[in-house]
Amino acid sequence: MLRLGTCICILTVAASCILVSKPALTTDVITVFLTGNELGVLRPCGCSGGQLGGLEGRPAVFDSVPAKRRMIVDTGRLVEGEGEQDLIKFDILVQAFSLLGYDVVNLTEEDMKIAGSLGLIEGIGSLFNIMTSYGPTDANLPTTFTKQFSLKDKAVAVTVAVFDAESPPIERIEKLFVPRPGVQTVNILVLNRSVAGIVSSITKKGIVDCLICPAESDEPALLSEPGKKPLVISVGRFGKYICKLQIEPAKDKGKPKLSFSPIPVKEDLPPEETLVGLYKDYQQLVKEANLIEGIPRFTLPGGLEYTGSKSCKGCHKYEYDKWSTKSHAHAYATLERVGSELDPECVGCHVVGLKYEGGFVSVQETGDLMDVGCEVCHGPGSEHIKTLGKAETTAPRLDCVDCHTPENSGNYTGNEELYFEKIIHWREQKALPDVK
Repeated sequence: MLRLGTCICILTVAASCILVSKPALTTDVITVFLTGNELGVLRPCGCSGGQLGGLEGRPAVFDSVPAKRRMIVDTGRLVEGEGEQDLIKFDILVQAFSLLGYDVVNLTEEDMKIAGSLGLIEGIGSLFNIMTSYGPTDANLPTTFTKQFSLKDKAVAVTVAVFDAESPPIERIEKLFVPRPGVQTVNILVLNRSVAGIVSSITKKGIVDCLICPAESDEPALLSEPGKKPLVISVGRFGKYICKLQIEPAKDKGKPKLSFSPIPVKEDLPPEETLVGLYKDYQQLVKEANLIEGIPRFTLPGGLEYTGSKSCKGCHKYEYDKWSTKSHAHAYATLERVGSELDPECVGCHVVGLKYEGGFVSVQETGDLMDVGCEVCHGPGSEHIKTLGKAETTAPRLDCVDCHTPENSGNYTGNEELYFEKIIHWREQKALPDVK
């Protein structure tokens, strides 16, 4: 069962469509930090260097700007699915956004469904503000959020609104942004979903200063031509970057000037210990839920069975002994060191056959299938052993790129041969495609 961490009252529900905070201290520049599309990635897997992301690294970026001069916005899509692990992640992200001091979080349709299933929508907590273009008609959920700042002798109001291209008519966008006489305004529109021609239709109206489009890449992108207004951007996916939108006030009656830059959340950023502790809470919830037990498993074809790497040693002693000295032979221990040994999203690449009947279940039940053993790359060994080697091993097999993905192993692409050298455990020379 899912335990909802330590949150008691979650998700502020506004009574009106516009929320206005108290003016901030006088300053020269306003910074709007933008994140979104976490899709359940709380931190990189950490299996190799050079990875980006992680909630605990965000404070180092946010705190580079004083709290009174910044606004922190998440554009939504917290998790990827609706499974039990997704529900756990959703609650952890809600707590993290509170600890990180987010001003407002957009809840997409998918987010709203999960928040509803967890009973969070009607909460009256004051962790952060929410906005959404979805939800029960009687909930009166806001579609905009405004924060007002004082810049020298000028007042600047930054309004963030959310719009779904597949729902209300485009004419409603104008009603999302309220004119403010005597105040310089910056209007930011988050586009939850896009349809053909919607971006040009919005930009032609001249209402929006910054349009945030759905992300199609891990990296943020400037989608408009440099120097052209409005600014059209996407914020990327998986929490690898934080987008920095800087706003300089106009010196006369013109509009404030906007500039955009992506900030990579690098692994050398100092971690915030409270958020490190929150991730440990997540790991504990995953362990208590015993999610590995509930993984859907496929039946191996042709009555094949996994036999474990030690069963290969009799005929392949040299290869087995060499493999035993390689990192693959100790892959499960790397998970134990970081507390992720019961996280199914991690375990699959560190054991034999997690997604198949007869594959790894637990150290106690199937300890002989721990680590990246022979049958991960060569396939189940039962028929090969039964026929004394006459029957060749067959699929299912994992290729290197099944686990060495850009998310898990950012340095793999372009360095395949260097990685390959690390796993050689045979006498004869073999090219990379001929290993099996």
